[in-house]
Amino acid sequence: MVVPELRPWRAARPHVVRIADAVRPRLVRAAAAAKPRVTRLVRTGKPQVARVTRPKTWQYTAGAATAGLALAAGVVTAAGPWDSSGQRTAERDRAAALGRAGGTDHGGTSGAPGLPRPAPSAGPVLTGLGSVSTVKSAPDGKALAKALTPLLKDPALGPRPAAAVVDVTTGRRLYGTHAGAALTPASTTKIATAVAALSAMGADHRLTTRAALEPDTKEVVLVGGGDPTLTAREKAEGAASLRTLAAETAAALAERGVREVTLSYDTTRYAGSPKHPIGNNPNLALVTPLMADEGRTDDSTSGPVARVTDPAEDAARQFEDFLTSHGIKTTAPGPSKATTRAETLAAVSSPPLSALVERMLTNSDNDIAEALARQTAIATGERADFAGAGRAIGAQLRELGLPLKGAAFKDGSGLDRADRLTPDLLTALLAKAADPSHPELRPALTGLPVAGFTGTLSSRYTDGASGVIRAKTGTLTGVHTLAGTLVDRDGRLLAFAAMATGTDPGNPAATQRALDRVATALAACGCG
Repeated sequence: MVVPELRPWRAARPHVVRIADAVRPRLVRAAAAAKPRVTRLVRTGKPQVARVTRPKTWQYTAGAATAGLALAAGVVTAAGPWDSSGQRTAERDRAAALGRAGGTDHGGTSGAPGLPRPAPSAGPVLTGLGSVSTVKSAPDGKALAKALTPLLKDPALGPRPAAAVVDVTTGRRLYGTHAGAALTPASTTKIATAVAALSAMGADHRLTTRAALEPDTKEVVLVGGGDPTLTAREKAEGAASLRTLAAETAAALAERGVREVTLSYDTTRYAGSPKHPIGNNPNLALVTPLMADEGRTDDSTSGPVARVTDPAEDAARQFEDFLTSHGIKTTAPGPSKATTRAETLAAVSSPPLSALVERMLTNSDNDIAEALARQTAIATGERADFAGAGRAIGAQLRELGLPLKGAAFKDGSGLDRADRLTPDLLTALLAKAADPSHPELRPALTGLPVAGFTGTLSSRYTDGASGVIRAKTGTLTGVHTLAGTLVDRDGRLLAFAAMATGTDPGNPAATQRALDRVATALAACGCG
């Protein structure tokens, strides 16, 4: 399973590269200057789903579109699979495969019914600023207020919306209204989870599921390592495969002359209740270190769906079936704990953390979010339950020097209404992820959905800002948030966050449109 925007739509790749009129000459020059490096990284990064261990963070994440946004003044770093106009090739190819209009290389018919208008390019979202840049100075606060404040007064945004805009290059806040107000963030919590996990474990970290043999009892224990992307499907598509683990386990047993075993499964990596405070909910499975395909009861890979009652037992039963197909007879699996004497027979590992973070953010995947929160707790010595994960996230962000006043982390996904974040914290998280001194945090930016193209923004911004805004959405009943990055009309990279609570639960679409108008106005603002 992979992030949809990373699927290899090579068969549909357009043959003509067209640079949109809206891309300014200086951006074209910057893209041209970086093109040789881009080309080299694209070549090395294409097989991103291959299970090959690479020694450097950016060597893998270039293939996963997570490398190289050096955004400080005086630095230009173009990396990842961008085309000549700075657009992500994965976005271009997917849009082409869907037959959509829009974007520099998308082709199609302009203004086709139900489809986005041609976008100027996704390039501005990714443009860095160099010492030879002709970009104007940071937007003027008064001009920003003139453009944004009337939009934030829209009744659809509730009684007291909060917002902040930050110049990513300098980290300076340019605009704020109630920017320090701690509000329910919904799924924008995942930005905090992403930054904390990447900071604690590094972008190359992988999660391992293994099968171990107890030497005295011939008991095979399937040990859950917390990989939320482990799959039992025939086509693993880059994820760790339960089928592969079973095949390798069966081969290892056969080498030892063992054909019959007692089968158990170990979920002791996590502590506490596996049930989220919201209870049984189609938005996530029980939080357990052993599950296959997120416990989904259909062939979906994202979005809400009914889940199996016990994901760990379900994964163990599928593992049993796979072992049986390889000639190994087993008992029905039951819960257990592998001893320190148990010998590892086989193991499979997840894609690197960089890829998990991107998938989590693009699809707003709650199962990955809760897994990464617990892994952060384990990495920092906290108890691997909801409370420990919350403490771990807060501690990691504090170490990064981020503004935590009023913040509260009750889960990793944002489904808990007791979570609290501020616009100041959300924009600071995004700016920190763009900091060249923290390249390990870059996937927290590159995983953000792209307006009109990917993930939770694929059907939004169809009337003007497709491809130029990259942001995480957050939605609960009466709660709407949006946080991300964009480049304004003058070429300045900005981070923004807008939060609305107490909104009309009967008209969520109106609130969503109001937030989109704020982001679109910011992107269109020549406020220098």
